[in-house]
Amino acid sequence: MRASLDTNVVIHIYRAGLEDILFDFFSDGVFIYEQIRKIELEHHGQDILEKVDADIKSGKIEVYTDETLKQQAVLRIFENNVNENKLLYGSGDLGEVYAISLAQTIGAYSLVTDDIKQGGPYMSLLQLEYDIMPFTFADILILRYLIEAADAEQTVRDFNMINEVSDLKWSFRSQIVKFIKRFWKDPYKNEEKKWMSKLVEERKIRVKSKFTDLQKLL
Repeated sequence: MRASLDTNVVIHIYRAGLEDILFDFFSDGVFIYEQIRKIELEHHGQDILEKVDADIKSGKIEVYTDETLKQQAVLRIFENNVNENKLLYGSGDLGEVYAISLAQTIGAYSLVTDDIKQGGPYMSLLQLEYDIMPFTFADILILRYLIEAADAEQTVRDFNMINEVSDLKWSFRSQIVKFIKRFWKDPYKNEEKKWMSKLVEERKIRVKSKFTDLQKLL
């Protein structure tokens, strides 16, 4: 899988020093649009810029510029996506507009964002006809746990670290309930339920016991 990143999730995960979670999970690539680095992170993430720039330099994060998009003959498509998404989300938070537009343009299957308000990118991608799966940092931690890339203790510890460092005031129990509802009990899209069913089958995940073990720690 590969993913386009919103500004907020970059800040939250880097502040906790857990950015390798992104690179390990999205092994096919992690992308940001140049304005997220040049403007959004300059304004809101000065404390993490050195680490972000190091990962850009090493190739862990690929920055898409207008020149890159032009060379790939998709700049006009990207600009059209930006204009359409500005109408949908407004121009107050351009980070989410750029992140979604980039995902649409380059065919990234995933968007990682911690903006979960109604009308924001996470809920909109769940409810509207997009071919992009949104994930929060909590979703990624749960998925990492289900595929046994981390145990229950580390999963809870990493959630608490990100949650506390950025003062998000999220409840992990609530995030787990939402995750189960999304992929099993009441999915927004049948495609997501099929995606999860395939993952469970391929990885031979014992879903019920995994969640039971995780919730014992909460």
